[in-house]
Amino acid sequence: MAQASGKVDPMYQFTVEPLLGETWNIAGYNIAFTNSALWMTITAVALFIFMLGGMKRELVPGRWQMTVETFTGFIDDMLEANVGKEGRKYVPYIFSLFMFILFANLLGLLPVGLIGVHPFTFTSHFTVTGVLAIMSFSIVLIVGFWKHGLHFFSLFVPHGTPLPMIPILFPIELISFMVRPFSLALRLFVAMMAGHVLLKVLSGFVINGWNAGAGYGLLVGVPSFILMVGISALEILVAGIQAYVFALLASLYINDAENLH
Repeated sequence: MAQASGKVDPMYQFTVEPLLGETWNIAGYNIAFTNSALWMTITAVALFIFMLGGMKRELVPGRWQMTVETFTGFIDDMLEANVGKEGRKYVPYIFSLFMFILFANLLGLLPVGLIGVHPFTFTSHFTVTGVLAIMSFSIVLIVGFWKHGLHFFSLFVPHGTPLPMIPILFPIELISFMVRPFSLALRLFVAMMAGHVLLKVLSGFVINGWNAGAGYGLLVGVPSFILMVGISALEILVAGIQAYVFALLASLYINDAENLH
């Protein structure tokens, strides 16, 4: 947040604020519509429009339809490679997960602050990434126990493990398995938060440099601005990579439930 003094608070951008009143309560829980909810809605609408425009099923696909089909084929190939033919039924979920995170990450990088609109990257909040991770982990547990029953616990005993080692390895593998949703959520949350904090810190250097005079502006402000441009380009790459990593790990965890590797 830039104030009159030129100070910039790099953490202010992550503040969740109510937009339509603070007194919306149900059973003691505040359900006010926040800036985070607004950008989730914008992301969902943007994704719906993107998919709607690419589902024309023309014999000779246009660029829009080809883009949608490329993303769909990419997720289908990823699941087939990691899960096998059984993975095809998970394409709608993994595709939705990947595209939702990708759109959320990219929309949070839009330079709409130039016109007074402040984008909110909700994937920089652990509560959001945590819910996405828990959803994926829940599918793994449901599929694993539904398909294999109690034999699902054999996932925590590596093949060929000597009998005396089972009491030692079983709790280690179980703990490692239970930590998966935490690490999955933490990875996306940290990556998105760190990039935005760095950009905000650099913007503070630019503002304070020019406020201090032309000399400081040229010495500090200009290099910081150039670095901001480079990091912004890198953040676009990170936005795609993090969406891919989240979807890839979710598919690998589903593979464990399907095939008990």
